[in-house]
Amino acid sequence: MTSTAARPSILAGLIGAGIQASRTPSLHEHEGDAQGMRYLYRIIDLDAQKLDITALPGLIEGAQRTGFTGLNITYPCKQAVIPLLDELSPEARSIGAVNTVVFRDGKRVGHNTDCLGFAEGFRRGLGDVARGRVVQMGAGGAGAAVAHALLSEGVEQLSIFEVDPSRAQSLVDNLNAHFGPGRARVGLDLATAVAEADGLVNTTPVGMSKLPGTPVAAALLHARLWVAEIIYFPLQTQLLADARALGCRTLDGSTMAVFQAVKAFELFTGKKADATRMQAFFNTLNIS
Repeated sequence: MTSTAARPSILAGLIGAGIQASRTPSLHEHEGDAQGMRYLYRIIDLDAQKLDITALPGLIEGAQRTGFTGLNITYPCKQAVIPLLDELSPEARSIGAVNTVVFRDGKRVGHNTDCLGFAEGFRRGLGDVARGRVVQMGAGGAGAAVAHALLSEGVEQLSIFEVDPSRAQSLVDNLNAHFGPGRARVGLDLATAVAEADGLVNTTPVGMSKLPGTPVAAALLHARLWVAEIIYFPLQTQLLADARALGCRTLDGSTMAVFQAVKAFELFTGKKADATRMQAFFNTLNIS
């Protein structure tokens, strides 16, 4: 029998705002237990600690100094964390956003597992949908990863709508540089774009429990549309409820949550995660 002292020991955490309801800690710890690890995963919630994004450098420094194996990074820190890192994986560099930081050999290495997570969920839940024109709401850190995933999965033209025009343009420039001219564009007329679209994806935080509502008015949706979310708390956002009421095909945020965690687990531990087991465990969690 393996002694407790000999078991691999992992200390990980999640930095973000309004993340008390996150199921990521449970996912990681359950998989760690299943693999015989001493796995501790802590939440570092900016809102709960009455901090803002300016606290990020100190939080990263503190985690590294106190022996964390790594950190997951979520809204609103996925792009702000990049200047604080020593290295970026090729995927994180091309996307321009980081959701996983590994501390190794005195260095901070940034990775992006959101892109893989969304792509896997898309293939499983919407693998046969039309991909001609797609509207994406949001151009932040998660939005950058999802946009890369969508174009990699064959979306022909992606229209990005974002409250910050310069951020939208920056993402569009990045996408067109990687996937070819004209594959992405800054959205200008939401009503027309949605009317002409095959699909709609929300990557903004609008719809989360802490920020209820919808980024697209129900009146703009139509039955021919497929609609995807990356939010998983609640699992049915207002946008998904509106879409389902029209008979749209939909994809909730659960598979992205699971598969980004699968890859992050592997980065933290060096061990392959059991994706089927993690998905099954996620499905047992009480998410309204």
